[in-house]
Amino acid sequence: MIRVTFLGTAASRPTVARNVSALMVQREGDHWLFDCGEGTQRQMMRYGTGFSLEGIFITHMHADHFLGVIGLLRTLALQGRTDPLPVHGPPGSESLLQTAIFLGQGRLPFDVPIREMVPGERVVRDEYDIEAIAVRHGTRAVGYRLREHDRPGRFDVERARALGVPEGPLFGRLHRGETVDGAEGPVRPDDVVGPPRPGRLVVYTGDTRPSEEVEAAAAGADLLIHDATFASDEADRARETGHSTAAEAAGVALKAGVRRLALTHLSSRYSANATPLEREARAVFPEAVVARDGLEIELEYEQEEET
Repeated sequence: MIRVTFLGTAASRPTVARNVSALMVQREGDHWLFDCGEGTQRQMMRYGTGFSLEGIFITHMHADHFLGVIGLLRTLALQGRTDPLPVHGPPGSESLLQTAIFLGQGRLPFDVPIREMVPGERVVRDEYDIEAIAVRHGTRAVGYRLREHDRPGRFDVERARALGVPEGPLFGRLHRGETVDGAEGPVRPDDVVGPPRPGRLVVYTGDTRPSEEVEAAAAGADLLIHDATFASDEADRARETGHSTAAEAAGVALKAGVRRLALTHLSSRYSANATPLEREARAVFPEAVVARDGLEIELEYEQEEET
């Protein structure tokens, strides 16, 4: 299961309805926080994500994307956390992150290792990776993508039976890539297991202009979460500030061939009515949605042939 919870969908200024940037991605039992604007810890309580974090990823060092780390770490300390909490950021972020981590408190009861990540660098887990991607925001910034490793192909039960493999543990060994004995000799995994199936892919841009780099990183993604700070009537403002319009974000989604698009980082001028953003995005990419604080998106595997 992959669940994405939007904790903050506003641009640099929070509104009554929208907090500043933060996003929780849960993959099975792992929880990762992407960006941590001020007030994120309260949003985590409000929307029930819990505080059991594997790590934090910051896209860039503008205040609305990282200031919430200060309060969040103190809350985790008061809750008795002792496990290390890695914090990842763009190149040049370590000094400012160090200041934020220890501001107002000389020592935490857990380690907070900081890792600067350039595009292409990864955090490797057993079944998936989290990789920094290139974005364009006029400052040192990265986006991130969570990509699951390929899964084993589908297991052909009838073919295995026909080859004389008894049901039970031998089926599992075949599916894990082992050769086993059948009725008339060895049975190899390739005899009964189809080609590997791709895992799921979630891409979060943080703040960015539309770019070929993002299109490439998001190619075929199950979910693209893209900056959509402005509508097209503010296209000049978007260019000046290193942001995207809703239509531009939808264009990236269309070119990348993603399955779903969620628009975030909305200017406060759309706080009461985000319909213009949604309308113009859907004119380009019909599966676009404007994210709101508290929105949850669960990602399933693409529909596959029946067993």
